Amino acid sequence: MHVVLSLPADADPCWLELLRAALPGAQVSLRLWGQLVDPDAIPADYVVAYGRCDTLFDEQRRMKAIFALSAGVGHLLGLPNIPRDVPLVRLEDAGMAEQMVRYVLAAALRFLLRLDAYARQQRESRWEQIDPRSPSSVNAGVMGLGAIGAQVARALAVQGFAVRGYARTAKDVEGVTVFTGESRLDAFLENLDFLVCVLPATPATDGILDRRSLARLANGAHVVNIGRGAALVEEDLIALLDSGKLAGATLDVFRKEPLPSDHPFWRRPEIVVTPHVSGLSVPDASMAQIAGKIARLERGESVTGVVAFERGY
Repeated sequence: MHVVLSLPADADPCWLELLRAALPGAQVSLRLWGQLVDPDAIPADYVVAYGRCDTLFDEQRRMKAIFALSAGVGHLLGLPNIPRDVPLVRLEDAGMAEQMVRYVLAAALRFLLRLDAYARQQRESRWEQIDPRSPSSVNAGVMGLGAIGAQVARALAVQGFAVRGYARTAKDVEGVTVFTGESRLDAFLENLDFLVCVLPATPATDGILDRRSLARLANGAHVVNIGRGAALVEEDLIALLDSGKLAGATLDVFRKEPLPSDHPFWRRPEIVVTPHVSGLSVPDASMAQIAGKIARLERGESVTGVVAFERGY
């Protein structure tokens, strides 16, 4: 069995070492980004792609499956040369959920405790106590209730927040009131104080957080995006911050990454910007998951995490 691992030139070599250790009986080859297409390259049975390599699928066309080293696959779906008749399999959690739960809880508790408001007062040398509030008085909503979003929603509920969830199909998440389908989106958003987006990048989610939808949130609401940058209409967020409708945002993903140095988000004290770090792939867990799925496919068994190309996840 031949497996090709596609990595950027500056990637940690541990990825290759871990994949070889997880597949001791396989030939595992490294294919670095930027290499010229080799017309005589040995055909791979499986390709493991760390990110977007524009020439990889000019070289490899006959594999049994493609594995993404990420939960999101928009970067691969955007390649015009990716074979559409080959299963594309995404990572399912692999250590990311715990990180993303902590990230959201940090933002939620900062919002609950009004730490952003106190930071503004500090810049103004102003001493003013604000009445405390309980988690149950804060309506928190999570858009996207997949493997990661469901854990985020449950964690908020455990902390005592009044939690709603929004999903394309019916879900059952303990402690969470679930709104299902596009027709229920407005009801889900209505008067939310704290909104978390964990949606994948699909045609249906592109620009879903626009002026109209964000205006349904409660006055002074806070928006967190850890899903995909394309979900948020950035200029609409800025307009609603300027008007005072929204109080702030915590953003980890953006339409263009790295975020350009001249982007207005950098200069907004109401916005916390982080460089796509809320849920980084954990190497050993990721490779163990991929190796396990390759073994299942080799036995003729089905695997989970297969992407529907038309849906985008």
